[in-house]
Amino acid sequence: MPIRIPDSLPATTILEQENIFVMTEYRAFHQDIRPLNLLILNLMPTKVVTETQLLRRLSNSPLQVQVELLKTASHVSQNTDASHLSSFYTTFDAIREKKYDGMIITGAPVENLDFADVDYWPELCEIMEWTRSHVHSTLHICWGAQAGLFYHYGIPKYPLERKLFGVFPHRALKVQSPLFRGFDDVFYVPHSRYTENHAEDILAKPELELLAVSDQAGVFAVKSRDNRRFFITGHPEYDPDTLANEYFRDVNKGLDIQVPANYFPDDDPSNPPLVRWRSAAQLFYSNWLNYYVYQTTPYDVRDIHN
Repeated sequence: MPIRIPDSLPATTILEQENIFVMTEYRAFHQDIRPLNLLILNLMPTKVVTETQLLRRLSNSPLQVQVELLKTASHVSQNTDASHLSSFYTTFDAIREKKYDGMIITGAPVENLDFADVDYWPELCEIMEWTRSHVHSTLHICWGAQAGLFYHYGIPKYPLERKLFGVFPHRALKVQSPLFRGFDDVFYVPHSRYTENHAEDILAKPELELLAVSDQAGVFAVKSRDNRRFFITGHPEYDPDTLANEYFRDVNKGLDIQVPANYFPDDDPSNPPLVRWRSAAQLFYSNWLNYYVYQTTPYDVRDIHN
């Protein structure tokens, strides 16, 4: 929560320069509060796992958030019980007239396909276009980030010679960004992908800001300058055993998969994973939800527009 202080207190300027969130008495007095309406488009095949990971990060906050789960109608999930989907998920046709304070578009294991070859690509494009006028701030994750960067800005994804797999150190380029308030100088994020975006493509777009990178994992965080769209190429929401489960799954299939980097102590899969991204993950989702949704969304959600 922000610290509330008198309007003219000298500490206000000092704390703001130190990237500490302060709220003046004037702003606090005029601030209305209501639950945030958040929509999650879950494109992952293991929907229960993904929704649990995201809700865990979003729930550890003093903010009241009302979450709806969205699935694509043009693709039938083979890995989630149909009763779960019918009970807890909606489709785009059912919510297209509604407006939301925030939205998350997850990744999907389709990154080796061209975007146009993904069976639900036309539906996803329609949803991403809809977010321009119906969602205040949208967060795209991993393949969802690559899809969003391509659809909104024409930025391509590039194949990697080998799967990027592990937990990698990152640094913020925009250290004063509210998105990275409370972060250490170096923070860790899990990655699991076969494709990447290039920094030069992003820097060539004046409407985008490159916020954080990794020497090993490349581009991590990008946002639009109007703060309406965020893109991250990793998975800060991952559970401690997510990469282990992926690794052992592929080993059991006989696939050529390397041990995830910086994950098992001594790179020995018989050791339990070392979690070094939990605090940064919580800060990341809390900061996005607070500074780029709660603090800036219209009080009347119907006022959201292009």
